[in-house]
Amino acid sequence: MSFTNELNEEEKRGIGENLTEEELAVFDLLFKVDLTKKEKTMVKDAAKELLKVLKEERKLVIDWRKKQKTRATVRLAIELQLEKMLPESYDQKLYYQKCDQIYQHIYDNYFGDNLSTYTKLTSQ
Repeated sequence: MSFTNELNEEEKRGIGENLTEEELAVFDLLFKVDLTKKEKTMVKDAAKELLKVLKEERKLVIDWRKKQKTRATVRLAIELQLEKMLPESYDQKLYYQKCDQIYQHIYDNYFGDNLSTYTKLTSQ
């Protein structure tokens, strides 16, 4: 009971959505207001799978942001994953907007020696 009381609102929301903090950040960027329940589940799955692909396929190598080729590899992985997994209600314009937002989020938050974890800039 005391554990639940200590959770902040975002942590509670993450638990309620069945998403980690990392996944919740990506989900929030992908979210759009008029999603059906089925589409919302698809977007959650897209957030989870995208992070899994970036990590397991080792797209986020050390210093990945320094080389154009590795940045392009990360961008392409994001585009391919989202194209596969986002609901059809995301038109082309929204799809590219979401790709841009996710890429910028990954660029800003995944760097340094420990790329398997989410680095929160706000806590530094």
